[in-house]
Amino acid sequence: MNSGHFTRKSASGVVISLGRTKREKAISQSSATLIRREIMRTFSQDLSLKTSREMDMIDITQAVAEVVEKSDLADGIATIFVPGSTGAVTTIEYEPGLRKDFPAALERLGPKHLTYEHEKTWHDGNGHSHVKASLLGPSLTVPFRKRRLLLGTWQQIVFIELDIRSRSRNVVVQVMGE
Repeated sequence: MNSGHFTRKSASGVVISLGRTKREKAISQSSATLIRREIMRTFSQDLSLKTSREMDMIDITQAVAEVVEKSDLADGIATIFVPGSTGAVTTIEYEPGLRKDFPAALERLGPKHLTYEHEKTWHDGNGHSHVKASLLGPSLTVPFRKRRLLLGTWQQIVFIELDIRSRSRNVVVQVMGE
């Protein structure tokens, strides 16, 4: 009996599904109110930042919120991405104590005084910057609902300059949703 579900193996041995069983179709039809098949829309904007020194921490929460508002999307996710290998984004309670504690914690994780193989190759003195940026990561995803970022009360989005000098930076904000 043909249930409407077919599979085949690709040349590489991966099983490819070519259809659904009657039960899968029934579940899909009964869940139609939960599953909407709309095309996801996107909106992108770059934020331009000027940093002044290593460990410069810039609160970009309001700028990201403005991009979400400008996108004209009600619900979805905002991805914040830093092109480059010595900058990072994260969330933090952006208050004076943590603005001192966080750089101190990062220094314990990637001390400047250690020897880094990167510096033997490039002689630019920022091997520790690359290590710290890799630990923090270049991107962050924040959901939003009714055009409002779903952040905690004391949670802000921050860009952190980890390079050893001031920089002009672009931060990409891409919003996806409906």
